Amino acid sequence: MTQVKKARKVILLGWDAADWKIINPLLDSGQMPSLAKLVENGVIGKIATMDPPLSPMLWTSIATGKTADKHGILGFVEPDPNTGNVRPSTVTSRKVKAIWNILQQNNIKSHVLSWWPSHPAEPIDGVCVSDLFSKKFEAKSTDWPLAPNSVHPKELEDLFKDFRIHPDEITPAHIIPFVPNFEKIDQEKDQRLSGIAKMLASLSSVHNVATWVLENKEWDFVAIYLNELDHFCHTFMKFHPPQLNGLDDELYENYKVVINGIYLFYDMMLGRVMELADDDTTFIIVSDHGFHSDHLRLTGFPDDPAAPAMEHAPYGIVVVSGPGIKKDERVYGATLLDITPTILSLFEIPVAKDMDGRVLGEIFEETKTTEFIDSWEEIHGNSGQHPGELREDPWAAQQALQQLVELGYIEKPGEDQEKAAIRISRESRFYLARVFLSTGRIEKAIPILEELIKEDADIVRYGLRLAMAYQQTGKPKEARRVIDALRSKQKKKTDLPQLDYLEGSLLFSEGLPRKALEYLQRAEREVSHLPGLHVLVGFVYLKTQNWNSAEQSFIRALELDPENARAHHGLAQACLRLDKVEEAIEEALTSVGLIYFQPAAHYHLGEALFRFGEFGRASEAFEVCLSMTPGNRRARFWLVKIYNEKLMLPEKAQVHESFIANNMQGTINVISGLPRSGTSMLMQMVKAGGLEIFTDEQRIPDENNPKGYYEDDRVKRLHIENKWLHEADGKAIKVVAPLLQFLPPGFKYNIVFVKREMQEVLLSQQKMMGKKNDGKTFPVVLAEAFTKQLEKAEIWIKAQPNARVLYIDYSSIIENPISASIEIAAFLGNDLDAEAMAEVVDGNLYRNKSNTGSI
Repeated sequence: MTQVKKARKVILLGWDAADWKIINPLLDSGQMPSLAKLVENGVIGKIATMDPPLSPMLWTSIATGKTADKHGILGFVEPDPNTGNVRPSTVTSRKVKAIWNILQQNNIKSHVLSWWPSHPAEPIDGVCVSDLFSKKFEAKSTDWPLAPNSVHPKELEDLFKDFRIHPDEITPAHIIPFVPNFEKIDQEKDQRLSGIAKMLASLSSVHNVATWVLENKEWDFVAIYLNELDHFCHTFMKFHPPQLNGLDDELYENYKVVINGIYLFYDMMLGRVMELADDDTTFIIVSDHGFHSDHLRLTGFPDDPAAPAMEHAPYGIVVVSGPGIKKDERVYGATLLDITPTILSLFEIPVAKDMDGRVLGEIFEETKTTEFIDSWEEIHGNSGQHPGELREDPWAAQQALQQLVELGYIEKPGEDQEKAAIRISRESRFYLARVFLSTGRIEKAIPILEELIKEDADIVRYGLRLAMAYQQTGKPKEARRVIDALRSKQKKKTDLPQLDYLEGSLLFSEGLPRKALEYLQRAEREVSHLPGLHVLVGFVYLKTQNWNSAEQSFIRALELDPENARAHHGLAQACLRLDKVEEAIEEALTSVGLIYFQPAAHYHLGEALFRFGEFGRASEAFEVCLSMTPGNRRARFWLVKIYNEKLMLPEKAQVHESFIANNMQGTINVISGLPRSGTSMLMQMVKAGGLEIFTDEQRIPDENNPKGYYEDDRVKRLHIENKWLHEADGKAIKVVAPLLQFLPPGFKYNIVFVKREMQEVLLSQQKMMGKKNDGKTFPVVLAEAFTKQLEKAEIWIKAQPNARVLYIDYSSIIENPISASIEIAAFLGNDLDAEAMAEVVDGNLYRNKSNTGSI
């Protein structure tokens, strides 16, 4: 495929771990003038990271627009297929094309410098310097060779070799901006100055190559990745103001300006790159995640090989500035997966449908039409990828591995390399499971986690993720089994809050919010610093309609983490129910600004805007909700109301009315069984649980049903006329077993079918009709007739692809109402309050017990 038009030049700068919390004060004080120029003349925003937040995985997703299960990079290290040992993740393990490979197939001249991972250097039609280029240090007195295969084309090796800066070349003048009183530091006891020298040397080496390429090579696209900011943060963020409690005063004074210093150094390098670009250049600066710099900084790490990644904040930065880009604007809801599609759009190249990101179309001054292609993997021709598996230089791999060990990202492999490879393989599979979990593909994660548990049941994080996966897929029994096993193996007190949190979450999903609150509050007492815990407590309060407590929980979460999108969404809902409509709008907007793909948050934003009288904006919010979840009936009904009654746009209302009529007849919850089998009690239960029931209330309670019948008289004529049935959409309706067969097609049915011993059913029916019975005998003919009706009903249910059924025994409800309520709530999937359901079960009304058993 040949590229049609070169829209402009693009420089992609990867600033690993860059965070607005550090940048904004520096911008405000005028200390980052180069970045300020791009910000003022472009679009900025927060960009959501991905789980797990491990840099090689994330930067490969940025470069491909695809999740890790597709691109194949699953952590910092990987087993070496040739030796069975462990090696750093290599570019040869990437399974798909990167942006520069696609650009090459469209005649776009690209250069790639130090991307992670990019070793061995790819043979692109341009310069490629791998991530190992600046990482190999030896004594300056030696020859100091390059890492093999770290430079392409090979004829540039000698030139680039001299561009490198050795740590020994870093002088006190270079250190002073970072550590003004460096002379007071005993460098034999404190090796941090040596670390600064190594990081500055590595950073400067890449910058030297980048400026040479920009000055001496033709280019349309240049990607430059700098990871030293992340390394500085892992080492020195603990010393950044404000001073942490318990931190030594002398250490704080020595290193408190290091973090600001490295940001200023980055801005200086950016300024030089900007000088070498022309006016046709679009700059994109992106970080794969942020870095906690406030009260969320960790003072210790759990037993987890990737524990340092817990210092990463969930939002990085994105800056886009150049011709055709909006000025001094913000972009909301960006993700790492959006960078590659947006670059393709800048070059007017089709975006692949198998990419997981989107074009950030809102950044452009003029609307751009995005063209699509099924997959760039199917387009043949020279893409600059490696032709096949290459033999990795073991020494170079070992050097990079040692650096990862020193940074604390991975454990130091033991003498038994085979065991180390097994351990790394397990972690890679665990990361893959987390990718599936974080992208909603839970069913793919479960078998991986189950296998990991079989291999090593003592690793708590495997079990915690598996229990969560079971819970999210409606398998509470399996989740309970895992939680119980974890409790039995609990070795550390620090595991208890996690288990209590998980137990509370499970109980909440089972419809037991009050019981869940007991566990969650116990966890809060142990780990009150976790925002996610307060968020879950807030949603429990929402469920129980305790709006004020919900509001306070979400506020507490946001005090800990002001950028928690779920907390903002929860607070929006609480404010909405407390009639604080303006606050609800603000919180919902903040939530979708942090994470755009939140259909429920857009829905509640629409509801709040409607109540505020902003009908046009409300319609926009509901339309966004539908773009993400087209099956949201409530959003469509809102739009019909807005377009017909408020905006006077009947043609738009018709779109949604037609969709509802043709495709969205909805789901009806049917309570069924033989007459007098307990269907009225079931209707009472689901009503108490929070499900709206469908009844005309014409039949009043009597001595046979003192709590009411909850019927609608039209059901009796269901075999004659059923056009009214759409009114029961989303509600619970009582339909006795003989009438089930007359339910029309076009709806989905959730049928809760109550079974009761036949003798008890007939005794109850006879008593209701005023007939006497000794309780020992009953009409055999009637029993046979009703048995036939049950058989017909079951046959009809089995033949309906649009019907699902839960059979439940009346006696089991009476004997164990809470267990039965949990089962019913889980089946109906309406977040019902199982505790409230169980409370309406009255065993005293079980007045027609069988003496002879069932037939």
